[in-house]
Amino acid sequence: MYELIQLSEQSYYVQCPAKIGVIKTGDEEVCLIDSGNDKDAGKKVRRILEERGWKLKAIYNTHSHADHIGGNKYLAGQTGCSIYAPAIESAIASHTILEPMFLYGANPPKALRHKFLMAQECPAQPLSEEVLPEGWEIIPLPGHSFDMAGYRIPDGTVFLADCLSGPEALEKHPIGFLVDVGKYLGTLQLVQTLEAKYFVPSHDDVTEEIAPIARLNIEKVYEISDKLLEICREPVCFEQLLKKLFDTYGLEMSFEQYALVGSTVRSYLTWLSDNGRIKDIIDRNMLLWKAE
Repeated sequence: MYELIQLSEQSYYVQCPAKIGVIKTGDEEVCLIDSGNDKDAGKKVRRILEERGWKLKAIYNTHSHADHIGGNKYLAGQTGCSIYAPAIESAIASHTILEPMFLYGANPPKALRHKFLMAQECPAQPLSEEVLPEGWEIIPLPGHSFDMAGYRIPDGTVFLADCLSGPEALEKHPIGFLVDVGKYLGTLQLVQTLEAKYFVPSHDDVTEEIAPIARLNIEKVYEISDKLLEICREPVCFEQLLKKLFDTYGLEMSFEQYALVGSTVRSYLTWLSDNGRIKDIIDRNMLLWKAE
């Protein structure tokens, strides 16, 4: 864990729970793609850079989830590097209470205010083409989060953030977190068409062939939506629906999983409702969902 893996003369990544891209932009200058899940991750990355005499110029976050921005504050404080994140993601990275608040729908209780859902705040500037190193390209990948972005490096390496999971991860975590199902499907359709020397997903193995993995993730989205429609053949309230989905996939409820999976299920309900496949019913002061 926290081993530096070289892909090319320019591109490296740190093997850790959410891969950290390390891209050389000069003889001694590097930029990071994401920063790990906490201060300790930041310390380990800084040690790796110092051992090689590399100076950190900037961190380019893919999105604002805590496991991708957790090292921002430490690394910026130690090196003075700049931090950039896409659109809405930059606001959340700068005001991290927004993440558990979004998940819970109100001021979050202590059970959701921890480093796995709420990183330390550190100001992030909005990402744009103008602030990218020469030759880099932004790849919009919305769906898993509001404005997630991947990066194409001039050497042909593409960093894909959290836009897909491999077969083992899909088996272990069948209901991946989503904020917008429609946009996520669009992202997966885009990823199927991409060509690169290497694809680097944050939570899966580096690969040269990404289309088959993208198709597996598309199939999983439709599998989950079909399960929801099946559960909603008769009107059902959200809490009952969520319990039945947990039971179907053999998941164990916790407050954190309630928030994460619950938010994702609401995203599915929005998508199905907007596409006319499910409707909301108010019955005796209770909101119910019914498949059309």
